[in-house]
Amino acid sequence: MCNALTEATTLGLGCVQVFTKNQQQWKARPLDPAMVTEWRDQVSALGWNKGGPDNRGGIVSHASYLINLASCKPDLLTQSVDLMTDEIERCETLGIPYLVHHPGSFVGWTREQGIATIAHSYKDLLSRTRGYKTILCLEGTAGAGSQLGGPFEDLAELRAATISAASEPGRVGFCLDTCHLHAAGHDMATIESARATLNHFDALCGLANVKVLHINDSKGRLGSHLDRHDHIGHGWVGGGATPHAKEGIYSAAKLKKSGFAAVMRDPRLAHAARILETPKGQDDNGRQWDSINLKRLGTLIDE
Repeated sequence: MCNALTEATTLGLGCVQVFTKNQQQWKARPLDPAMVTEWRDQVSALGWNKGGPDNRGGIVSHASYLINLASCKPDLLTQSVDLMTDEIERCETLGIPYLVHHPGSFVGWTREQGIATIAHSYKDLLSRTRGYKTILCLEGTAGAGSQLGGPFEDLAELRAATISAASEPGRVGFCLDTCHLHAAGHDMATIESARATLNHFDALCGLANVKVLHINDSKGRLGSHLDRHDHIGHGWVGGGATPHAKEGIYSAAKLKKSGFAAVMRDPRLAHAARILETPKGQDDNGRQWDSINLKRLGTLIDE
């Protein structure tokens, strides 16, 4: 995990998102105490433990994709709550303030039953980890099939239900993903439409409750429910996509008029940790894509 800090620093990033275990496995070895010490020392040396809740910084962990806190299957639900407990405990040990997770899928029963099950799961989770500082961030999804978290009404009801069940509002936040927003049907393609989307979210859920932003372009069109991330300025959010092209074409002029400009400049989101989940690797000239995407976003801040 400490390699993630080194890599992020090399790329010029100011925070990082990590997995604290293999995201595709139910079981994991306990954290190595020596690694925990090294991690905390490196975070402190980088100054990434400043700001954020209780000055714990903006580092983010993403929970396992196996977890489904809305499951109608008792065995899977028990496994999910146990694994989520382990995820929270790992974040607390490492001093990671934000744990992002997908709300869950209500396949097999109703949306209302799914939301109620997540609320009950949160009551159990927050009881097991009482006194912890880790904030659980419900991530907005692309809204495919029985996924919860596409409509803003889902997220508003989920947070209200979890708070009602567990009575710990300070430990329940949101993560918004620009790709997911657009794919779910919330228009992020222009400054104007993105501002309207953010205002709508603020009215229903509160932008102050957004602790993490995943800033990604979208290979899927508006309302496609396709969760496929793209480089900044190459997809349907950043103005690079066209109806018949296989690959998006970057245009700095189009990017400045896109929804990314609204997100990067909105003072209501200045507190949120901003994470790139764009494709990794190098471009044809050997430049790291993370550095390229970071630079493109940076051009939007002071416009």
